Amino acid sequence: IKIMFPMISGLQELRMAKEILKEVRRELDLVGMPYDPDMEVGIMIEVPSAVAIAEFLAQECDFFSLGTNDLIQYSLAIDRVNERVAHMYEPLHPGVLRLIMAAVQAGHAAGIQVSVCGEMAADPVSAPILLGMGLDELSMSSLAIPRIKRLIRMATIEECREYLAEILKCKTTVEVHR
Repeated sequence: IKIMFPMISGLQELRMAKEILKEVRRELDLVGMPYDPDMEVGIMIEVPSAVAIAEFLAQECDFFSLGTNDLIQYSLAIDRVNERVAHMYEPLHPGVLRLIMAAVQAGHAAGIQVSVCGEMAADPVSAPILLGMGLDELSMSSLAIPRIKRLIRMATIEECREYLAEILKCKTTVEVHR
């Protein structure tokens, strides 16, 4: 079991959440309730401010999970459930891809595991891009697993990195889709 704090936007917020966790652990100690003191504690990276300071956050986490659905929405200022603007919700926007890449690099530089959670992980076009970035885990609905598993088996990590290198040269979403 791991603990993951959602919607962390800054270091102070993370530290406050970890303080609450310490209080809960003290309470458990007082009543003699066992728990794993070495339980991993991480955060969901879902807002651009967390990506901007990911190197600082990574120093105080055991892992990152990138919540791509919210990260895309907040990065592009698009409400994905508003039918008037939902068409502008674009996971393959070059800015979004660079944000994800920056978070992965910051996590790995600090020696922590980085996973992705969200519809991107289950998308056959996005999954090789994410793997090329070096993501450690892809989290998706069980229905998507066979298709993505088959796709992963068809490509090497080197091919995914080459695919990513080409994608990162693109300046627009239209170019990425081509």
